[in-house]
Amino acid sequence: MNPSVRQLLQVRAPPLCPEVLLWLADAPVPIWEALETQTGQREGPPFWAHAWPGSLALARAVLDGPDLVAAKTVLDFATGCGVSALAAARAGAKSVYATEIDLHAVNAARLNAELNGCELDVQQRDVIDLDEGWQVVLVGDVFYQAELSKRVYAWLERLHARGATVLIGDPGRTFLPRERLECLATYDSAPNPAWDSVTDRPPRVWRVR
Repeated sequence: MNPSVRQLLQVRAPPLCPEVLLWLADAPVPIWEALETQTGQREGPPFWAHAWPGSLALARAVLDGPDLVAAKTVLDFATGCGVSALAAARAGAKSVYATEIDLHAVNAARLNAELNGCELDVQQRDVIDLDEGWQVVLVGDVFYQAELSKRVYAWLERLHARGATVLIGDPGRTFLPRERLECLATYDSAPNPAWDSVTDRPPRVWRVR
C-alpha cells in the first residue's frame, strides 16, 4: 500500500470485535482523495477502510459461536477490510477464502490478515453464481442496490439449497429480504456518522432458511 494512503489509516480494534485489529480510516474523503492522487484515475469509494456494521455483527457471531465455522471451509464474500474472514480464521475454520472485486480491498484484507497473524486466501474475483463447495458463506453489508441484491440472494439460495450455511450481516438496508431469513442475533453498535448511513436499526445476523 502506498505510504501516502497508509498514513491515513490507523490500527484499531473495531466496535463489537476487540479481538481483531484493523487498518481503518476516520472518514472516507481524505483516503479517497489520496488514492486518486496515487493512481491518477477515478477511484471508487474506499469501502475497505471501514469496518461496516453488518460485517462486525457477523464477526461477533462467529467469535461467540465458533461451531458455526470450526473445521469448515468458509467463503467471506465481498470481504472489505476482512473482519468477518479474520473472525472465521480465529474461530478455527479449516480454510477461509475471502473475495473482493476491488484490488484496494484485496490489499487491505491481506494487510489486516498479516496484522492479526491469520491465514486467509484473499483473491480479487467475482464469485457470484459460482459454487466451489464452501460449507459456510458469510455475507456482510451487500444489500444496498436492488439489482445486485436480487442477483446475490438468488445465488445464496442456491448455495443454501445444496447444504451450505449462509449467514448475512446487515444493519437494515432496504433490499435485504428479511421475510425469507431467520434472525440469529442482534447487536448494540452505534453508527459511525462519517461512514454509516443506516442509523435506525441495529446490526443483525441472519440465516437463509
